[in-house]
Amino acid sequence: MSGKFDLITTDGKARRGRIHTAHGIVNTPAFMPVGTAGTVKAMLPESVKATGAEIVLGNTYHLMLRPGAERVASFGGLHKFMNWPGPILTDSGGFQAMSLSDLRKINENGCEFRSHIDGSKHMLTPERSIEIQDLLDSNITMVLDECTAFPATPDEAASSMRRSMRWAERCRKAFRDRDGYLLFGIVQGGIYPHLREESAKALIDIGFDGYAIGGLAIGEGQQQMFSVLDYTPDFLPADRPRYLMGVGKPSDLVGSVARGIDMFDCVMPTRSGRTGLAHTRYGDLNMRNARHATDDRPIDPLCTCPACTSYVRGYIHHLMKTKEILGAMLLTWHNLHYYQELMQGMRHAIEQGGLAAFTDDFHRQQALGDIPN
Repeated sequence: MSGKFDLITTDGKARRGRIHTAHGIVNTPAFMPVGTAGTVKAMLPESVKATGAEIVLGNTYHLMLRPGAERVASFGGLHKFMNWPGPILTDSGGFQAMSLSDLRKINENGCEFRSHIDGSKHMLTPERSIEIQDLLDSNITMVLDECTAFPATPDEAASSMRRSMRWAERCRKAFRDRDGYLLFGIVQGGIYPHLREESAKALIDIGFDGYAIGGLAIGEGQQQMFSVLDYTPDFLPADRPRYLMGVGKPSDLVGSVARGIDMFDCVMPTRSGRTGLAHTRYGDLNMRNARHATDDRPIDPLCTCPACTSYVRGYIHHLMKTKEILGAMLLTWHNLHYYQELMQGMRHAIEQGGLAAFTDDFHRQQALGDIPN
């Protein structure tokens, strides 16, 4: 039976699970590479799969503008359009309601956007957001929400959250139930425990296949984010997947898994790859730095990605300094490979009851800053 979540085992609050969808299984904890406009930047779909990724993310707002959901549907859906046969999760456009605040107006009906491309107006209601994601053939559909900006007063966070809960109910009614297709609600409420609990209870009453935690990693800092994650997952059902939206750095992933999160997405590994930053088990390396120019070592001798098995630091430094496309491709592949390796390591550690030791070792290695001598 597809379209369900198996909780295989736990280690403290950390969870090892499996999500079944119509386009395949997602092992959790999982990191989803971001393919905002139907492509993971600088990567072929086959390359994304080779990193170990099982699911990618597309964006409702951007695909609504270009090429349009109806056009994607005419090609047979996003899986065929972008040549990704595996599961796809689509964001609802709620994050853009915050990040593009100068180009939108929010009211009870939904969010009216003025396109950042050509200035045309588009009304994104909860119903239309669900319709677009259905046309895209998304396996995991997200409800339209208002991503509450940070900082926000308790009254501002409450008003924003409650509107999102009303929108969530409309999304639930508009969603077309099919085997292997899931709808996730999104918990809002800022940094306020009573609002997070109120939001979670409202979503559980509506009933969703999974639950996301939104409104984090938007400026509050890791310590405050972890503070919210110390209690919010406890408000959610144990038998449904939990998704922390838009997160994050490797240390964010490790700390969040320990607090009960199952799914993540973030542009960081791909964006870092295009700008010369390599994420490694020994910390972050700026490959544009002059110290790499004559270095004949790989980025990470233990990494099995093409950047590390076939090229030396000096060459990758040269590619980044000369702005050759290959540099962005190799570093993006490396970063996504590292993220998937990190998730695989945590899955194995949870299965063995050893996540605490894994976490200690992760922080010890990260503190080295580079390959130990």
